[in-house]
Amino acid sequence: MRLLHTSDWHLGRSFHRVGLLDAQAAFLDHLVATVHAHRVEAVLVAGDVYDRAVPPLPAVELFDTALHRLAEAGVPTIMISGNHDSARRLGVGAGLIGRAGIHLRTDPAGIGTPVVLSDAHGDVALYGLPYLEPALVREQLGATKAGHEAVLAAAMDRVRADLAARPAGTRSVVLAHAFVAGGAASDSERDITVGGVAAVPAGVFDGVDYVALGHLHGSQTLTPRVRYSGSPLAYSFSEADHRKTMWLVDLGPGDGGPDGAITGAERLDCPVPRPLARIRGRLDDLLADPALTPHEQSWVEATLTDPARPAEPMTRLAERFPHTLNLVFDPERTGNDPGASYAQRLRDRTDQQIAEDFVAHVRGGASLDGAERTVLYGAFDDVRVDAAEREVGR
Repeated sequence: MRLLHTSDWHLGRSFHRVGLLDAQAAFLDHLVATVHAHRVEAVLVAGDVYDRAVPPLPAVELFDTALHRLAEAGVPTIMISGNHDSARRLGVGAGLIGRAGIHLRTDPAGIGTPVVLSDAHGDVALYGLPYLEPALVREQLGATKAGHEAVLAAAMDRVRADLAARPAGTRSVVLAHAFVAGGAASDSERDITVGGVAAVPAGVFDGVDYVALGHLHGSQTLTPRVRYSGSPLAYSFSEADHRKTMWLVDLGPGDGGPDGAITGAERLDCPVPRPLARIRGRLDDLLADPALTPHEQSWVEATLTDPARPAEPMTRLAERFPHTLNLVFDPERTGNDPGASYAQRLRDRTDQQIAEDFVAHVRGGASLDGAERTVLYGAFDDVRVDAAEREVGR
């Protein structure tokens, strides 16, 4: 069986105030063309279909058109909700839509009920694990602890229990939206780790033939059986070096080998609306450097290192790089300069770490003790869970 694995469409998202709806439409054209050209037998969409819970109408219309085209192609599509989606909204009409071969999996209650497809080698059971907010699904899933690892483990227990009751030789595929250890994040993903807790181990998904992951925007292979497709478009300049692709995965009969039923996995390139470039240096140097000629029609993020901020930098940059979208100032300073790069000091630090530093600063350098850290952790977690609960209730 030939599967096409994609995720993180983020329909309705813009890129530094530049609308991407046309580029997203071009990607969906490409997706449908790929389904036909490569004789795809099932499409897997691993969450974050939309960029926000209440998407703009043009994004909904684009999604609707894509579903109609996939249904007309007669290719089953399995789709889960991600952390950006409203699971309840995305799942409206799932029963009716399922009759057209578009299987929306947004309700945790259905985790152990797969979509079953067949080929010459028998059945393939495809399980959809929508994004699981631990505070909201822990009791429902019977997870023994709080956190993403516990709820995903409980969800996978249901998957394995259902799979064990199926005929021998049934192959299995899981779609999940999660931050799995070993994956490399970018700047455009919304943090879903509870209080900054580390990602879940890939071993949570042991026992199935293929795991189609969503959430991280870079295409990645964690193991031959566990892969991220990544987003089809770049949504931040941190993705400037990404190769945006989908996975074309072939499942054979399965022979008990280390790769299970996987007989092939190929990356298929997605259309690039405009390349990204990150350039750095003093303004006059950037305007004169012949090595930057290839970036003159790219979307550009320019970091200026001039010791003093130059006059009208964006206007001057736009004369050579008309698609400059983001301007960053990081002046050259000595290592002992106390005013050096505040933004740089905050880079790669979690909200919890920044808050702890602030408390220590206002207390004259006294660090938080364990009990205080626990209180702060709880406050951040409560805010995040409250936001998730309000979203579910919308």
